[in-house]
Amino acid sequence: MSSKGGGTALSRRNYRLASDSDKPRATGIVNEKLLSDYLHQVFPSANQGPAHASLRKPLGFQDVGAHLEKLLSEDDAPEEGRDEAVEGRLGPQPVVLDHTSGFEGLLFVDDDLLGVIGHSNFSSIRATTCVYKGKWAYEVLISSQGLMQIGWCTLNCRFNQEEGVGDTPDSYAYDGNRVRKWNVTTTNYGKSWAAGDIVSCLLDLDEGTITFCLNGQSLGTAFSSIRTGPGVAYFPAISLSFKESVAFNFGSRPLRYPVEGYLPLQDPPTAELLKAHKLLGFIKNVLSTSIDLQEERLLEKDSALWRLQGDPTVLITLAHIFNHFAPLMCKVYLVEDVLMNFLLGILEGGGSVDEHPLIQQLLDLFWLLMEDYEVNECLKQLMMSLLRAYRFSPIIPDLGFQIHYLRLTTAILHHEKSRKYLLNNVLFDVLRSVVFFYIKTPLRVKEAGLEELILTTWWPTHFDKEGKDEREPADESADERLRRRAYERGCQRLKKRIEVVEELQVQILKLLLNNKDKSTGEASRYIFLNKFRKFLQENASNRGHPTALCPPEYMVCFLHRLVAAVRQCWDEGARKFPGSVSSEEAYVPPQLFYNGKVDYFDLQRLGGLLSHLKKTLKDDLASKANIIIDPAEIQASSMDDLDEDEESGAAQRPFGAVAMGGALARPSWLSSPTLGRANRFLSTAAVSLMTPRRPLTQPDKVKVRTLAVEQRTEEDIEGGPGADGLLLGRPLDQSEQSFGDKSLLELVDGVVMMYNLSVHQQLGKMVVVADDVHEYAVALKDTEEKISRCPPRRADILDELQKSHKVFAEKLNHLSRRLAWINATIYSKDKMLDVYWLLCVCVRTIQRSDATGCLFAFTPEFYLNVAINAYSALKNYFSPAHCMDQLPGYEETLTNLAAILAKHFADPRIVGTDIKDSLMQALASYVCYPQSLRAVERISEEQRVAMMKNLLAPYEQRPWAQTNWILVRLWRGCGFGYRYTRLPHLLKTKPEDANLPSLQRDLSVASFQKPCPSLLLQRHMAALLSSDKDMGASFLNSVLNQLNWAFSEFIGMIQEIQQAAERPERNFVDTRQLKVCATCFDLSVSLLRVLEMTVTLVPEIFLDWSRPSAELLLHRLAQLLNQVLNRVTAEKNLFDRVVNLRLPGLESVDHYPILVAVTGILVRVLVDGHRQGRSRAAVVLLADPCFQLHSIQHLLAQGAEPPTVVTAMPRPPSSSLAVAPPTATAGPSDRKHFSLHTYSDYISQEEKLKVEQMLSFLTEESQQAAASTAPTSEEDLCPICYAHSISAVFRPCSHKSCKACINQHLMNNKDCFFCKATITGVEDYSKTT
Repeated sequence: MSSKGGGTALSRRNYRLASDSDKPRATGIVNEKLLSDYLHQVFPSANQGPAHASLRKPLGFQDVGAHLEKLLSEDDAPEEGRDEAVEGRLGPQPVVLDHTSGFEGLLFVDDDLLGVIGHSNFSSIRATTCVYKGKWAYEVLISSQGLMQIGWCTLNCRFNQEEGVGDTPDSYAYDGNRVRKWNVTTTNYGKSWAAGDIVSCLLDLDEGTITFCLNGQSLGTAFSSIRTGPGVAYFPAISLSFKESVAFNFGSRPLRYPVEGYLPLQDPPTAELLKAHKLLGFIKNVLSTSIDLQEERLLEKDSALWRLQGDPTVLITLAHIFNHFAPLMCKVYLVEDVLMNFLLGILEGGGSVDEHPLIQQLLDLFWLLMEDYEVNECLKQLMMSLLRAYRFSPIIPDLGFQIHYLRLTTAILHHEKSRKYLLNNVLFDVLRSVVFFYIKTPLRVKEAGLEELILTTWWPTHFDKEGKDEREPADESADERLRRRAYERGCQRLKKRIEVVEELQVQILKLLLNNKDKSTGEASRYIFLNKFRKFLQENASNRGHPTALCPPEYMVCFLHRLVAAVRQCWDEGARKFPGSVSSEEAYVPPQLFYNGKVDYFDLQRLGGLLSHLKKTLKDDLASKANIIIDPAEIQASSMDDLDEDEESGAAQRPFGAVAMGGALARPSWLSSPTLGRANRFLSTAAVSLMTPRRPLTQPDKVKVRTLAVEQRTEEDIEGGPGADGLLLGRPLDQSEQSFGDKSLLELVDGVVMMYNLSVHQQLGKMVVVADDVHEYAVALKDTEEKISRCPPRRADILDELQKSHKVFAEKLNHLSRRLAWINATIYSKDKMLDVYWLLCVCVRTIQRSDATGCLFAFTPEFYLNVAINAYSALKNYFSPAHCMDQLPGYEETLTNLAAILAKHFADPRIVGTDIKDSLMQALASYVCYPQSLRAVERISEEQRVAMMKNLLAPYEQRPWAQTNWILVRLWRGCGFGYRYTRLPHLLKTKPEDANLPSLQRDLSVASFQKPCPSLLLQRHMAALLSSDKDMGASFLNSVLNQLNWAFSEFIGMIQEIQQAAERPERNFVDTRQLKVCATCFDLSVSLLRVLEMTVTLVPEIFLDWSRPSAELLLHRLAQLLNQVLNRVTAEKNLFDRVVNLRLPGLESVDHYPILVAVTGILVRVLVDGHRQGRSRAAVVLLADPCFQLHSIQHLLAQGAEPPTVVTAMPRPPSSSLAVAPPTATAGPSDRKHFSLHTYSDYISQEEKLKVEQMLSFLTEESQQAAASTAPTSEEDLCPICYAHSISAVFRPCSHKSCKACINQHLMNNKDCFFCKATITGVEDYSKTT
């Protein structure tokens, strides 16, 4: 407003205040006396009272401007007086971070110069203002809880990449990450901080002390007797490591936790603050005063009932107030201190937000009486203050602070015009609005009030022999049962309080998803859709960029609220359109993947690059979906792909020039809850490390019609007469289904993408708290047992055990309460249902896409990834607190997912290596568990047979290890001594799988599941190998090749380990080498088990010599079995010595798994087979030159001493393992001997008898063979292997060898060994010919 006095015209909104000549028209039916009384009531003077009412001067609109100016200037202090009051401070106002010279290292600094992110090893920065006298304070908002040192320093402090604030003289710091204070030396101090905490830094230069506060609670004096005096002044300063971030408040906003006697470094706007409070008081007077025109008197009324009804007297009065009030509401300090607190006070009475319409009336007033730029800035600052207050509010048991701020946010977003402005310009562009949907987890249980909410703690106290929890064991005592139930009641109370916050968050999202508010332009939902898509693009395209990625813990909460809001909106739409798809049956139609209506950025499709698919499948799109692609568009898309690297390089060049203070595309998620201010990148090396992204506004040029996200209209999404919107391009062979709101399809698609981006990984990280509870519970139980066994005379040991018991119990009390919070916010039943719903959406979407034939290649990879990972999360993260069996339609979903994995792990339409590997790993995990394995057995027989055929394809040129693992899982429980859950020597060790990716963790955990073989799938395998002789031979040949490679690699590696152990000096073996060695051993065992399964199910493949390659396969099998036996069973052998070292990383390497697997194969061919087969097997085995009978005798330890126990060596802490030379304890006198007799719990009596029969049979056969075999001259031996007699001659070159050598050679090569001529035939050879 430009006018200041009465009688002048207002430029704002074309309002004109009345002059004397206009007075009758302006005041309407309000007489002069009533108007004067009203204006005096609204604008009371300081000395105004009942006694002066008759003496006061009449007041009209022509005088109100001057009257208001006089009231506002009454308490103004002279400018020079205010300046003189500031003493002890040097530097400019406002106080900001010194981005020109006061920093060291690489830093991102927000454009307001208050937020900062470290971008190097240890970066430091100070403020622009210092203090030398008095008591001063500033606040730091902790955005990440990592390594930072916050405090004060002098100008003489010099920092580098290793030393920061607190590491030099005259610098002092508090580090809440390590809970220490720093001033050259360091000592313990304070409490640990967490993201969302506020640290107050207090400096008393009069007393020479420095104190820190955490969330308003003093941590005590950190430093005393600091250096003061002439020439000494202290700057606020911080040092922080890579990706750590904070935001400073030097006084530009009201301090959250002001301390009496301490001043903020930046002066508050005292005069403006006083003026704003006065003006707000005048507004309150207007709201609480009404004019009774009939009785011509003023009435007091409840301001909550005030309505903006167009009364000219009220409007002109308010216009005068807003003439002064509006400019003040553009300043963040005043918005936060005056306006936000006023609006919060309106809602303090409780009740629903709809019961407080005054806020809607006030927002109408703002839009009516303020300029657009003013109301825009006011709303922006108000939302920024609300979000900051929500994010950095302390957690209390009833979450009162969070609820308070969310209620006001909801009330503001109820206002349609404000909501659309905020959506268009603020919520995703300036604010980190996702923060509103986050509920942070308290690290300090006591401060969060969880001790009062959950009075009784509980944790599992009963474990089986493998350390697993036993749910509600039968021997649970009455006291334990009461504790558990009390704990569960406390958890339920906590969950109900959290649900209040979650419901408010869902209400906010439903307001943003409103698609009925079209009277003032585009509906809110379509604005939200476009902003949400850009949000997904930033997070999908900037992996590794800390400044753009939304933190995963925020993503988890946002996803759950979005799922709840979308499902509610979906069902509301379905009720309006009977017959449309309900949310329970939701899926994403496949045409969204190829019709160009939805932007998938650069995300990978199942069939490869989009440009490639558009070129190769354009005819299929035309025939199956009536979509024609413009050839020019295909060419443009191809050129985009070709030029992508060049564009990226060209875009990167200007960034180096703006490294010092230049604006970046997006600021950080970490430093501040706001993002509209561009960042400054500070570098002492003047080099930018950021890799620029492709512009967000450049969409892929895709099918039919190229649409940028912001260019889409409602018709492009919802469709209309003659237009299908998002459903354009429905496959002609699929029936049409009705969707109530097509726009929700894109939201569902975005939610699935969100889960894939970071939600699943975060769900896996939070499981660590439950793992910690389990570990401490086991440790506590073990300590209690030791205390009970401790002899009374050892009081010292008993004292230490009791101290340990106290520590474990305290830690468990803390962790169990924290786990209750995590279970309520992340792993509750409702959250489990959300993840299950996403799984069902993905399964139905994949099924529909699969039905499109070759167009399935357009499906984004993340749909398969989410289907796999969501199932993994349900199985591993939400159990056992919530059972999957209780999920609706769970068995059907499990079967559908099994059919997807069985079909697509070898689907030629899928080309991506990573997704193929994920499918294979998922199928391997699927067959590990009885419930999911039964689901595989429930799919159609055609699909089962096709799956087994793909599994039995030759192992060359594909990831065979996972395939082999699947086959082993189908056999486990049927093989010789193959019924164990864990290997005998590993029963007392803990599997180290906590840090593995989810699928690998599934496989690791699955190794310890009870065996669950599939006889049905075994029959399919047997039928395939029996009927298809060529496939059987190729499959077994590849298995034997891989076994030969894996075992040879294993032997080579243990030779290197043994050589290191025999050296006198201390040697180190890389842990990676040990892991590779153990992996080769495990592969060898699994390949042997596959051979055992094959020879059991289809013995004729080796023993029926009428089949091609059967004799050769049996020869190769015998050769490999003899090599394994000789290496593992020889006296004082290499294998024995390495096993006895018991190196960490080689825990699985032991005699039992490999010898039992070999024994199983030998028993099947030498004992269980028919007579002719047994004879053939014995002849081939004995004919092998590597055969040694004592290797078979070793299995039963005939003539050996009983085995002794070998203690495992302790684990060194480093990444390399020290290998000590063998000691006397590993000598031959007490060397461990293997014997199947010692494993009576794992090997049945019947199996032992079969081994004895086999040994007896081989002994007899070897004696007969020795008696009947005539000596062979050297000239008659095969020149290749020197083990068998020459028995084959090659044509046409006439060179000779034994049949075994030439047959094995011809499987891979057709050239002669000697002359390289092409072999056209092989004939039998005898010496007589």
